[in-house]
Amino acid sequence: SPCAFSTAAQQRSTGDECGPEDPSEEPKHPLSDCALEHKAIKLEEQVRDLTERYRKALADSENVRRRTQKFVEDAKLFGIQSFCRDLVEVADILEKTAESAAGHAEPSDPNPTLKKIYEGLSLIEAKLQSVFAKHGLQKMNPVGGRYDPYDHEIVCHVPAEGLQPGTVALVTQDGYKLHGRTIRHALVGVAVEAQE
Repeated sequence: SPCAFSTAAQQRSTGDECGPEDPSEEPKHPLSDCALEHKAIKLEEQVRDLTERYRKALADSENVRRRTQKFVEDAKLFGIQSFCRDLVEVADILEKTAESAAGHAEPSDPNPTLKKIYEGLSLIEAKLQSVFAKHGLQKMNPVGGRYDPYDHEIVCHVPAEGLQPGTVALVTQDGYKLHGRTIRHALVGVAVEAQE
């Protein structure tokens, strides 16, 4: 489109050439229509560019917010992970002690002290497991299930007698999960086909 230039000389009539110039007839901004259109286009491009940058910055800040929120939630859930690892060792000792007391307690024994100790240890063990469950700590029971390298550590292989090869046949140390995350692998024996 052709640019139309507007000057004071073109607007004056032929009789006004000798008179003083009227300042009210001159435009205050001597920009042409073409220059205004060009400037408007540039401003629209800048607005689009800034709007796109704003959207990207907004999306980035939302992603950072979500990641931070997830990090905080994980910290709340798994902040007790090392404490739980230490407690499961205590639970192992308590379980072995209760089993040992049960093996030595005889029903015909006139001294019921050992039997009472066993009952007390069993109550403590049950209470400890309920506290574990309350806080999301669960003992794994992998016997009869498939071997999973994320949950189990193989310590031996046993002949598959009535079990599918690759199935967990025995557990030598219990494994634990905290809110679904393995914090201690179960030490297991896996069934394999007998070789002759």
